[in-house]
Amino acid sequence: MTLWLRRTTTASRHRWDGEAPAGPPPLRMLWITAAWGACFVAIRWGLRDAPVLWFATLRSLVAGAALVALATAQRRPLPTGVRAWRLIGLLALTNAGIAFAAMFAGVAGLATGTAAVLANAQPLLILLPAWWLYGERLTVRTAVGLTVGFAGLLVVAVPAGGGTGAWLSILAAAAITAGTLLARRLTGADLVQTAGWHFVIGGAGLAVVAGAVEGLPRIDWTPRFLLVLGFLALVGTALAYWAWFVETLRSPLGRLAAWTFLTPVFGVAFAFLATAERPGGWTAAGLVLVLGSLWVVLRGSDPSSHPTERPAGRD
Repeated sequence: MTLWLRRTTTASRHRWDGEAPAGPPPLRMLWITAAWGACFVAIRWGLRDAPVLWFATLRSLVAGAALVALATAQRRPLPTGVRAWRLIGLLALTNAGIAFAAMFAGVAGLATGTAAVLANAQPLLILLPAWWLYGERLTVRTAVGLTVGFAGLLVVAVPAGGGTGAWLSILAAAAITAGTLLARRLTGADLVQTAGWHFVIGGAGLAVVAGAVEGLPRIDWTPRFLLVLGFLALVGTALAYWAWFVETLRSPLGRLAAWTFLTPVFGVAFAFLATAERPGGWTAAGLVLVLGSLWVVLRGSDPSSHPTERPAGRD
């Protein structure tokens, strides 16, 4: 795994050098989205033993500590400069703080599969900002795909009641989208250090909020909870998000984000297998529309439609 980390970090630093960027590796995106889909079942199980915000705090802190420890052992350079740490702070606020708090609260207030669908609206939210900030063109086919995907989310959300849980899950999706857009600007920084410190800082902020809202942590440290926390923090967060950050630096954001449409599919499937939670007719219909949107967007991603220089973004 260490060799893989070094190889992909080196690759993530390469510029496009006049060549159109290819899409992300399918096998990598499959395991990332499968890990994230399984996280929703793990969150559901872990909430039996820990309150919402403290559980989210532990996920972020353990993931961050693991990545920082790995980076330290490999003598990776710390990010330097005000700009780098400002980006890390913004990532901590969005990708760790707001996203995790809203995601965990959304799972607590919704069926697991419904929360997985709504919390993964990133493909619908990212393409217009990616076009505006980084010059990635929005084709007619992609626009149709966005419309189909948004319709799928509405089909899932409306029968769920559109209450607090639904809106919190959508807030989580918006925060993760902001984190992905920010991650594109991390050129030049070591991604293991960056990912680790943004989770540490985000977890520290969550701890302050959790203490104010939930009081002292009341956690049952059962073997089940330790196993769930280990999977969430190490596989579903540290490894999966780090690999995701690598792809944000070298893949078109529209095509990359479209892969996350698979996350709710895995989430619903794992919820059915692990908890016998059967998706309702509306959820199933919404997933069909979401998968149709993924197919349309990926087929519509023409490498020649993307910029041939490294997008600098707007400061």
